[in-house]
Amino acid sequence: MSERHFRFKRKQNSKSLQTSTRTPTAAFVIGLILTAAVAAATAMDSNEVSPKMSSSTAISALIDGLKVSDLRDSFNELHNGHRHEAIDIMRPHGTPVHAVIRGTIRRIFHSRAGGNTIYEFDDNSEYCYYYAHLDKYAGHLYEGEHVSKGDVLGYVGSSGDAAPNAPHLHFAIFRVGADKFWWKGIPIDPYPILVHSIDNKPST
Repeated sequence: MSERHFRFKRKQNSKSLQTSTRTPTAAFVIGLILTAAVAAATAMDSNEVSPKMSSSTAISALIDGLKVSDLRDSFNELHNGHRHEAIDIMRPHGTPVHAVIRGTIRRIFHSRAGGNTIYEFDDNSEYCYYYAHLDKYAGHLYEGEHVSKGDVLGYVGSSGDAAPNAPHLHFAIFRVGADKFWWKGIPIDPYPILVHSIDNKPST
């Protein structure tokens, strides 16, 4: 092999070595970028799907005598083909249901799915609290009424598509936008909020 041919082959080998060295480095950097992008997108989706309420927002007892052991987080479960986005609290027919926040009754409505329902807005119209499958409403209740924490709004039942032998309260929370359309609100998991309200209930 001539000296010239030897130098040419060594140069080729050197280029191949450099290329093989650079390729894993570039792939590693690209991998890091993609991983960071996926993590950011996942965090964004998580916040949009189930945002947290502000720490200054505190709700009161939904049902008298409610314990943490009575609750089960079913927010992300599929019910009838869609995400539940609420919590079901099993209680006997006729159990009083209390307003969890001071606010205004924005809507009293009977639907095929939810049965006897109530939509309550807080005083700042930032959150909507949804009570469904009620057996009946409290006698005084009307749309536009201002209610206080603890006021009885209705009674547990199995109206709508709830099983007659499984009376329960379907409770949901939505963060509403500037248009104040609750049906466009962002659902918030009520389970940790209810747990916090029970754990921090003043002792009597």
